Amino acid sequence: MGIFTRFRDIISSNINAMLDKAEDPQKLIKLMIQEMEDTLVELKSSCAGVIAQARRTRREMEEAADRQRSWEERATLAVRKGRDDLAREALSERRAYEKKEQAFKREAADLDVLVEEYQGDIRQLEKKLESAKEKQRLLVERHIHAVHKRRAQEDIRRMDNSDAIIRFANLENRIDRMEAEAEMINFGKDSLEGRIAHLATDEEIERELENLKSSLANPMNGER
Repeated sequence: MGIFTRFRDIISSNINAMLDKAEDPQKLIKLMIQEMEDTLVELKSSCAGVIAQARRTRREMEEAADRQRSWEERATLAVRKGRDDLAREALSERRAYEKKEQAFKREAADLDVLVEEYQGDIRQLEKKLESAKEKQRLLVERHIHAVHKRRAQEDIRRMDNSDAIIRFANLENRIDRMEAEAEMINFGKDSLEGRIAHLATDEEIERELENLKSSLANPMNGER
């Protein structure tokens, strides 16, 4: 497959659709990136060759222009010396180099257009390559996340099937029992003190009741 055929296939490809259908997306994206990088190297190499050729063509164009001016000066000199025969030959040479200059100019212009096309292709491929590398990064992150999630689920299942949960529940029950026993100790003590305090209060009320009865039975005592 030629470089341009590969380039067109890559540019027209739908990376997302290809990855969705792939059995191993990570392997496929890796191969795609490698193919893009290889094609990019070839494109840049070809572009560099065209640029070098354009520079050589311009040098040849300038050289033809210099030779054209040189023969024109010689034709002028021959005319001044009255040598029309030599002037005609000089003008013929000048015309030949003029044609060469024009031909080199057209070739240089065509090469400039080709360089621009290469550079446009390179920019497109670099953009596609950047997108593919971003896809690869996301795939790697998803893979790492999936691995971590699977390990976490496996750890949870192992914990559910181990004695650790049972031991933890037993420890929790023991702590609850100890807290309940402490509360019962304080509860018994507070109840006894409360009952004794009520006895003292009841005794004072009884004395006040007896005093009230005594004053009612002996009103004279109340007047004195």
